[in-house]
Amino acid sequence: MQSFGAYVVLLERDFGWSKTVLSGAFALTRVESGILGPLQGWLVDRFGPRIVLSVGTVMFGVGFMLFSRIETLLGFYLSFALIALGSSLGGFPTLMVSLVNWFNRHRAKAISISQLGHSLGGLSVPLVVVALGAWGWRDTAFASGVLVMLMGLPLVQLVRHRPEHHGEVVDGGVPEETGSVSAIAAVPDFTARQAMRTPAFWLISSGHALALLTVSSVMVHLVPHLSEGLGYTLGAAAGIVALMTGFQMFGQLLGGYFGDRVDKRFICAACMLAHGLALVLVANAGSLSMVVAFAVLHGLAWGIRGPQMVALRADYFGTSSFGTIMGFSSLIVMFGMSGGPIFAGFMADVFGNYELGYTVLAAFGILGAGCFLVARPPDHPDTH
Repeated sequence: MQSFGAYVVLLERDFGWSKTVLSGAFALTRVESGILGPLQGWLVDRFGPRIVLSVGTVMFGVGFMLFSRIETLLGFYLSFALIALGSSLGGFPTLMVSLVNWFNRHRAKAISISQLGHSLGGLSVPLVVVALGAWGWRDTAFASGVLVMLMGLPLVQLVRHRPEHHGEVVDGGVPEETGSVSAIAAVPDFTARQAMRTPAFWLISSGHALALLTVSSVMVHLVPHLSEGLGYTLGAAAGIVALMTGFQMFGQLLGGYFGDRVDKRFICAACMLAHGLALVLVANAGSLSMVVAFAVLHGLAWGIRGPQMVALRADYFGTSSFGTIMGFSSLIVMFGMSGGPIFAGFMADVFGNYELGYTVLAAFGILGAGCFLVARPPDHPDTH
């Protein structure tokens, strides 16, 4: 996900495709993942994460191999759709279902530590750029597909669904201590239908969508903006991505610590404001210091906010139907994930730069802050 911007520069050069067309592939795959979400969530809740992760990892790797051989726009879209489908089944949504079942009191910490893997992917972008320069995008993509399967499939076998299936309990307590689990676990879990009848479900989903509106536009267009709009080399642009990711990792650790102590709604709202300010900075960057300030602010906001998205839903709705609830939420979230890159790319094609597009997207960050602030904990129907 984080190296896509580097590929965009080379694909645009080799095939002459516009930024809108290239963004469209990323956006359509997010729509695909969103539509798949409810089914994926149900499959994980029903059959466990390991089989879903295995299938997704193979699709992810094969998709990269097919991508390395494309010659047409249709081939690009089809191979990228397979990559996206594989990364969804074999990645974040499936893993989070497993994780929230194992932690309660330290849920935000556990999620934040797990998401360091995503940040490590961002730190590896400079390595991807070196590979792109040394071997070209085709060989780099093919090697990536091989690496995904060689490393991913053995790791998948370590994943466990629920602690009770293995003689364990939530938070690692011994079975006779299960009555002392924290108050959140004592609240009856929501079904997916019950969750979707609460304002909190729609407000959290909308806030998450607006967050990804900004994040996805940065993932796709930051490198082109820095290299084409601001005159940085591809290597220097990759360095900015790595700097941003380094602060994202630091933010994830902070988010894990504060997320278990401070109301997650307020944390999310503050981070959304920070996302908006960061986009304004990079859109109007007239110096390296402004670009660095963007990288620091956006990275911290992304890292701190990310774990709260998952933990907040688990806190509000429980874990029994968490995968299905996340899946239906993805139908809303996908509009942000897909809309951000298309909008930014279209504005860049029309106006010749990203300034106006990024500034408009920054305004949506403020709206997202409001969504989180009013997303109060829901009352369970059975308590009335």
